[in-house]
Amino acid sequence: MDGKPRAKATPEQAHARMDRLMALGIVAQHDIAGRLGLNITDLTCLGFVLEAQGAGTAATAGELAQRANLTTGAITGVITRLERAGYARRQSDPADRRRVRVVADETAAARLFEVYGPNYQRFAALFADYSPDEIAVLSDWFTRATEIMSTSLDEVRGGSDEVRGGSTEGS
Repeated sequence: MDGKPRAKATPEQAHARMDRLMALGIVAQHDIAGRLGLNITDLTCLGFVLEAQGAGTAATAGELAQRANLTTGAITGVITRLERAGYARRQSDPADRRRVRVVADETAAARLFEVYGPNYQRFAALFADYSPDEIAVLSDWFTRATEIMSTSLDEVRGGSDEVRGGSTEGS
């Protein structure tokens, strides 16, 4: 693989660095959401709305609920808060009036980029330091790690006693 020489690291060291990045990311998302007048769940859903629009479509409320692993009732609250904050609005689906689509306000992306822009620029510079083959490995890792996180979230939300640290013995 072409690229700059990299310091050697064990899987344990890489895992520890990943844990630190994830923890810092959680704190950063909390602070960014607060700066934008949102909570983390609302910010995450707004990201999904903008992603859908970037792909040329509008997300349905059901799609947002599924992507955010929320109930349809909870997503209703998210959409209401996004509307109140001026980031998104509900729109009837012309093909099915029962279906609600969520559309970002014209200023939403700019408002988010105002906060995220410097960070995105720093990450773009970081990625530019890697070869195309290294970027392919990173992209593969992010994709596979996302699948692992999704599985873990499903397990935690499944509420097994093992995950909660409890036991059903003697119940």
